[in-house]
Amino acid sequence: MDKIPSFQKNHDTLSVGLHAQTDSNGITTFDLRFKKPNAGDYITPEALHTVEHMMATVLRNSREKQNIVYFGPMGCRTGFYLLTLRLTYAEVVTLLKECIPVALALDNVPGSKREECGNYLEHDLDGAKEELKKYLQILENL
Repeated sequence: MDKIPSFQKNHDTLSVGLHAQTDSNGITTFDLRFKKPNAGDYITPEALHTVEHMMATVLRNSREKQNIVYFGPMGCRTGFYLLTLRLTYAEVVTLLKECIPVALALDNVPGSKREECGNYLEHDLDGAKEELKKYLQILENL
Protein backbone atom coordinates (compact mmCIF):
# COMPACT_ATOMS: atom_id res chain seq x y z
CA MET A 1 0.00 0.00 0.00
CA ASP A 2 1.06 3.59 -0.59
CA LYS A 3 2.10 5.54 2.48
CA ILE A 4 -0.40 8.34 3.11
CA PRO A 5 0.93 11.93 3.12
CA SER A 6 0.63 12.48 6.86
CA PHE A 7 2.84 9.45 7.52
CA GLN A 8 5.46 10.72 5.07
CA LYS A 9 6.29 13.67 7.33
CA ASN A 10 9.12 13.22 9.81
CA HIS A 11 7.24 13.69 13.06
CA ASP A 12 10.48 14.08 15.01
CA THR A 13 11.12 17.35 13.17
CA LEU A 14 7.50 18.50 12.83
CA SER A 15 6.79 21.63 14.84
CA VAL A 16 3.68 23.15 16.38
CA GLY A 17 1.82 25.49 14.07
CA LEU A 18 -0.22 25.16 10.90
CA HIS A 19 0.86 22.94 8.03
CA ALA A 20 -0.98 22.51 4.72
CA GLN A 21 -1.12 20.00 1.88
CA THR A 22 -3.47 20.16 -1.13
CA ASP A 23 -4.52 16.98 -2.89
CA SER A 24 -5.38 16.44 -6.55
CA ASN A 25 -9.08 17.06 -5.87
CA GLY A 26 -8.50 20.59 -4.57
CA ILE A 27 -9.07 19.68 -0.93
CA THR A 28 -6.48 21.19 1.38
CA THR A 29 -5.70 19.38 4.60
CA PHE A 30 -4.53 21.74 7.32
CA ASP A 31 -2.60 20.15 10.16
CA LEU A 32 -3.35 22.25 13.24
CA ARG A 33 -0.44 21.05 15.34
CA PHE A 34 -1.12 22.05 18.95
CA LYS A 35 1.70 19.94 20.43
CA LYS A 36 5.13 18.86 19.25
CA PRO A 37 4.91 15.19 18.24
CA ASN A 38 6.59 12.57 20.40
CA ALA A 39 7.47 15.14 23.07
CA GLY A 40 5.38 13.58 25.86
CA ASP A 41 2.86 16.45 26.05
CA TYR A 42 -0.52 15.46 24.60
CA ILE A 43 -4.04 16.86 24.64
CA THR A 44 -6.19 14.93 27.09
CA PRO A 45 -8.92 12.80 25.48
CA GLU A 46 -11.60 14.91 27.16
CA ALA A 47 -10.18 18.25 25.95
CA LEU A 48 -9.52 16.81 22.47
CA HIS A 49 -13.13 15.66 22.17
CA THR A 50 -14.42 19.03 23.37
CA VAL A 51 -12.22 21.09 21.03
CA GLU A 52 -13.55 18.92 18.20
CA HIS A 53 -17.17 19.72 19.10
CA MET A 54 -16.47 23.42 19.62
CA MET A 55 -14.41 24.09 16.52
CA ALA A 56 -16.44 21.86 14.18
CA THR A 57 -19.54 23.82 15.23
CA VAL A 58 -17.96 27.26 14.99
CA LEU A 59 -16.22 26.59 11.66
CA ARG A 60 -19.39 25.14 10.12
CA ASN A 61 -21.24 28.29 11.17
CA SER A 62 -18.52 30.71 10.02
CA ARG A 63 -18.50 32.97 6.97
CA GLU A 64 -16.54 30.19 5.18
CA LYS A 65 -18.90 27.36 6.13
CA GLN A 66 -19.41 26.38 2.48
CA ASN A 67 -15.66 25.69 2.22
CA ILE A 68 -15.32 23.58 5.39
CA VAL A 69 -15.18 19.87 4.58
CA TYR A 70 -14.14 18.42 7.95
CA PHE A 71 -12.65 19.25 11.33
CA GLY A 72 -11.50 16.46 13.61
CA PRO A 73 -8.85 15.21 16.02
CA MET A 74 -5.59 13.43 15.34
CA GLY A 75 -5.43 10.04 17.00
CA CYS A 76 -2.01 10.91 18.43
CA ARG A 77 -3.66 13.75 20.41
CA THR A 78 -1.21 16.40 19.18
CA GLY A 79 -3.72 18.40 17.12
CA PHE A 80 -6.50 18.44 14.56
CA TYR A 81 -7.15 18.19 10.85
CA LEU A 82 -9.13 20.86 9.02
CA LEU A 83 -10.08 19.99 5.44
CA THR A 84 -11.14 22.87 3.21
CA LEU A 85 -12.02 23.77 -0.35
CA ARG A 86 -10.81 26.93 -2.07
CA LEU A 87 -9.14 28.47 0.99
CA THR A 88 -5.56 29.65 1.04
CA TYR A 89 -3.18 29.27 3.95
CA ALA A 90 -3.55 32.98 4.79
CA GLU A 91 -7.34 32.74 4.65
CA VAL A 92 -7.32 29.77 7.03
CA VAL A 93 -5.03 31.56 9.48
CA THR A 94 -7.44 34.52 9.48
CA LEU A 95 -10.45 32.22 9.81
CA LEU A 96 -8.93 30.36 12.76
CA LYS A 97 -8.05 33.66 14.46
CA GLU A 98 -11.72 34.65 14.07
CA CYS A 99 -13.22 31.30 15.09
CA ILE A 100 -11.12 30.41 18.12
CA PRO A 101 -12.34 33.45 20.14
CA VAL A 102 -15.93 32.49 19.26
CA ALA A 103 -15.24 28.98 20.57
CA LEU A 104 -13.62 30.42 23.70
CA ALA A 105 -16.81 32.40 24.40
CA LEU A 106 -18.97 29.26 24.47
CA ASP A 107 -20.49 28.47 27.86
CA ASN A 108 -21.25 24.85 27.01
CA VAL A 109 -20.09 22.13 24.66
CA PRO A 110 -22.18 21.99 21.48
CA GLY A 111 -23.61 18.56 20.75
CA SER A 112 -22.70 17.09 24.13
CA LYS A 113 -26.07 15.71 25.20
CA ARG A 114 -26.44 11.97 25.37
CA GLU A 115 -28.65 11.86 22.27
CA GLU A 116 -26.17 14.04 20.31
CA CYS A 117 -22.82 12.42 21.13
CA GLY A 118 -21.53 8.86 21.23
CA ASN A 119 -19.36 9.55 24.27
CA TYR A 120 -21.18 12.42 25.96
CA LEU A 121 -19.50 11.93 29.35
CA GLU A 122 -16.00 12.57 27.96
CA HIS A 123 -15.78 16.36 27.72
CA ASP A 124 -13.68 19.04 29.40
CA LEU A 125 -14.74 22.60 28.53
CA ASP A 126 -12.08 24.28 30.67
CA GLY A 127 -9.33 22.02 29.34
CA ALA A 128 -10.45 22.63 25.76
CA LYS A 129 -10.41 26.38 26.29
CA GLU A 130 -6.87 26.21 27.68
CA GLU A 131 -5.69 24.26 24.62
CA LEU A 132 -7.43 26.73 22.27
CA LYS A 133 -5.87 29.72 24.06
CA LYS A 134 -2.40 28.20 23.67
CA TYR A 135 -3.01 27.45 19.99
CA LEU A 136 -4.26 30.97 19.34
CA GLN A 137 -0.92 32.21 20.69
CA ILE A 138 0.87 29.88 18.26
CA LEU A 139 -1.18 31.34 15.39
CA GLU A 140 -0.40 34.89 16.50
CA ASN A 141 3.32 34.09 16.17
CA LEU A 142 3.13 32.68 12.61
